[in-house]
Amino acid sequence: MNIAHFFRILGLLACSALATQAQAQMGHAGHKAAKVELGSSAALDAQGRLWIASTDSGTEHPLLLQVSGDTGRTWSAPRRIAQVAEAVAAEGESRPKLAFGSRGEIYIAYTKPLGKPYTGEIRFVRSLDGGQTFSAPATVHANRDEITHRFESMIVDRSGRIYIAWVDKRDAEAAKARKETYRGAAIYYTVSEDGGASFRGDFKLADHSCECCRIALALNQHGTAVAMWRHVFEPNVRDHAMRELRPDGPAAPLVRTTFDDWRLDACPHHGPALAYGPDGTRHQVWFNAKGDEGGVFYAATGQDGAPGVPVSLGSAQAAHAEVIAEGKAVAIVWKQFDGKSTAILARYSDDGGLSWKQGALASTQGNSDHPHLLASASGMVLVWRTQNEGVRILPVTGATH
Repeated sequence: MNIAHFFRILGLLACSALATQAQAQMGHAGHKAAKVELGSSAALDAQGRLWIASTDSGTEHPLLLQVSGDTGRTWSAPRRIAQVAEAVAAEGESRPKLAFGSRGEIYIAYTKPLGKPYTGEIRFVRSLDGGQTFSAPATVHANRDEITHRFESMIVDRSGRIYIAWVDKRDAEAAKARKETYRGAAIYYTVSEDGGASFRGDFKLADHSCECCRIALALNQHGTAVAMWRHVFEPNVRDHAMRELRPDGPAAPLVRTTFDDWRLDACPHHGPALAYGPDGTRHQVWFNAKGDEGGVFYAATGQDGAPGVPVSLGSAQAAHAEVIAEGKAVAIVWKQFDGKSTAILARYSDDGGLSWKQGALASTQGNSDHPHLLASASGMVLVWRTQNEGVRILPVTGATH
C-alpha cells in the first residue's frame, strides 16, 4: 500500500467513525440526544417467538430481555435478568449474544468490562424455565488476568454443545513481558456439553487476530461449528481466516478466506459474517480495502475450497454486513451512510446465489445498531434497532426487486 492509499483508507475509517459518533450525539432536527447503547442480538425460539437481548446503559442491572409473539408488533415488558450489578458491553462490535438450547433453554453471553481500558471477562447466564429466572453470571474462561477477553460470539450446534469464542490478549501480554513482538491478539474458545452448567477449554484457535473485530460463527453442512475472523498474516496483512471448532480443541487447519492483502497497522472495527448452504457452499461477507476504495464484499466458495470471486456491495460507505442461508435462500444486508441518513440495503437470492435481487429495506437519521438476519417460518427477516424508531422487523424479500 502506498502512502497516499494508506491515508485514504484511514480517512474512510475516520469518516465512518465520525458519522457514527455524530449520529450517536444528534437526534431529529439536530437536537442533542442522550447516548444510547444500541448493541443487541435477536433469536427465534422453537415456537417462532422473537427474543431480543439488549442493555439499559447507566443502570446497575443493564441486561434486558424482551419477547414478541407477533413478529415485533407487540413486545413484553423488558425484564432485567442479571442477579448482580455489573456493566455489559453493548456498542460497536460488542453486544450481548442470545441463543437457545434444544429444550428451550435460553443462553446469553456478554462481555463485562473491567477496570483497565480494553479489558473484560466473558460472562454467561442461562434460563431453564422460559426466561422466568436466570442463573447467576459465570465467567466462561479459566484465565482471570485483567486483560482483553472481549468481542465474544456464541453458537449452539446440533448436539446441543455451546461454543463461545472471544478475542484474548494473554499471549500478547506474555510476549510483552518477554520483550518479544506479538501482532494483534489471539482467538480462544470454550465449550459446554451440559447445557451451560459448566465450560471447559480455553482452547486457542489462533494467534495473531485483529484486536477489535467481531468473530463470525456458523454451522457448516455437517453441523460443525466454524469461526471466521480478521487475522493478522505475516508481516502485517489484515485479511480473514477460518477454522473449525471441535469439542476437544481445534484439529482442522487454519484456512485463509480473503486475499485483499490489506496492509494496515490498525483495527478497522469491522468483523465478518459467515453462513453455509446445505450443499456446503460458504457464503461470507466482510469489510476491507480493495483497490482505491474501502467497502463491503461478498464471496461464495464451493466444497472444492476454491476462493469465490469477491463482489463489491454498495458504496465505499457500506459497512457491517450480515449474511444468512436457509435452503436455497441466501440474504445479505449492510448499513450505508450517505451523509444524512443510514440505510439498510439488501441482496436476496432464492437459487443459492446464482442470481440476486437488491433493494433498500429501511433508513434512519439517528443512531442505529448493526443489522441482524433471522430465518423465520415465513421467510428471512431483518431485525434492526434504531434510536429514533426502536426495533424494526422487516421481511428481506419485501423491498428487493
